[in-house]
Amino acid sequence: MTEDHFSHMDISGRFFAEFFKALGVDDPEKALGAHIQMYFEDPVKAHALDVTPLGDGPLEYLLLETKGRKTGEIRYAPLIYKQVDGNYIVIGSKGGAPDHPAWIHNIGANPDCHVRVGPKASSATARTAEGAERERLWDTMEKLFPVYAGYKEAAGERVIPVVVLEPK
Repeated sequence: MTEDHFSHMDISGRFFAEFFKALGVDDPEKALGAHIQMYFEDPVKAHALDVTPLGDGPLEYLLLETKGRKTGEIRYAPLIYKQVDGNYIVIGSKGGAPDHPAWIHNIGANPDCHVRVGPKASSATARTAEGAERERLWDTMEKLFPVYAGYKEAAGERVIPVVVLEPK
């Protein structure tokens, strides 16, 4: 995605500039791979990656491991999360794109996944929150990362999934 895709939010450009800087890359196409690699080399740093340009401190990321629904190969997605009632809550925003990220389709086909939170790894079951639970968790995540409000607007008709990862 290009920075133009995120022009609907003032802070997005600065957020992604800080994100790329924290990962040591200047090419958006390399950022995801760099973050995944960092999670394996330095999970503590990758977990609390200091990318917040507004001074709110580091954002915490988990590394979600799913099985590709078409290939069966292991796929990774670093995601901002919040722990709520012992579960990990993540958002399938894809930056407000009109389609869901691949990991949403992967957990739809196979909800069994693995989660790495810093150096701690566990198996989990993924489910999509619905109704009042979804609204409550969306509000929680939007308070954590206000950029989600802009993603919601940019997504148009697409309802951005709120996913609950339940550790086993």
